[in-house]
Amino acid sequence: MAIDAPLYTGAPTFLRLPPCTDVAGSRAEALVLGAPFDLATTGRAGTRSGPLGIRNASAHLAWEEERWPWDFNLSRELRVEDAGDVSVPTGDPAGFTRRLEQEAGRIVDAGKTLVTLGGDHYVTLPLLRAHTQRHGSLALIHFDAHTDTYGEGGEFDHGTMFKRADDEGLLQADRSVQVGIRTHYTRDGHPFEVLDAAWANEHGAADSVARIRERVGSAPAYLSFDIDCLDPAFAPGTGTPVAGGLSSDRALAIVRGLAGLNIIGFDVVEVAPAFDHAELTSLAGATLALEFLHVLAAGRRDAG
Repeated sequence: MAIDAPLYTGAPTFLRLPPCTDVAGSRAEALVLGAPFDLATTGRAGTRSGPLGIRNASAHLAWEEERWPWDFNLSRELRVEDAGDVSVPTGDPAGFTRRLEQEAGRIVDAGKTLVTLGGDHYVTLPLLRAHTQRHGSLALIHFDAHTDTYGEGGEFDHGTMFKRADDEGLLQADRSVQVGIRTHYTRDGHPFEVLDAAWANEHGAADSVARIRERVGSAPAYLSFDIDCLDPAFAPGTGTPVAGGLSSDRALAIVRGLAGLNIIGFDVVEVAPAFDHAELTSLAGATLALEFLHVLAAGRRDAG
């Protein structure tokens, strides 16, 4: 970091990465995309400001050449650029859904790994649609306080997306796993394995990682992290906080342990900066996205 470019200056790209203005011509291997949308929320609104909050908080992480506990410099292993935000037509969730799916598809078709900053959790549905066009049906690795498989919601609802995704054939249910759940769901017939918050907190990161790896196997996997998987002590700035969640340390350790799986996309969603305190939630979201980039780089490096 140059002495005349301190962390509180400059336009907010994620980690102060170079902006990408031409997806097809970019040499980046991974692109960051913002999805500033919250028209599908059922609780407190405000996640439309999540991408900006995460990008602003990520400046605190930009100075580290090597991030603990990784043993490499991310910029030397993986080219990453920030593709800005997908355009959001005001008051038009259907239009947004089409635009996000198209933009995500353009990035994925260019052979780049997409890291998406939400936005409410509904954004994952068009992202899954875009990714399956290239990779086929996917295993889902889903961190959340809620299963988001509820059937009573409308077409645009951040609590129904994974039921819809499963119904559309986007997911390999027998390879999918949900971590951190601590709200009611119908266990009989539930399509995904659940490592609830009490289990994950009691058994720790190593056992959680082992269960996830066993479940997912070699399937192409999509990783979706709802920030309310974290306990509100670590992430108060979200629309539907639920006590009893994972700590930041435990969640990061689990994500870190997924290196080597065939994870083809990632999102971190439901950051609502208006309800945050001292950027705790935005910083957690930024750190999780950075951790995933290290996971991606480590997997590529180990694969040769």
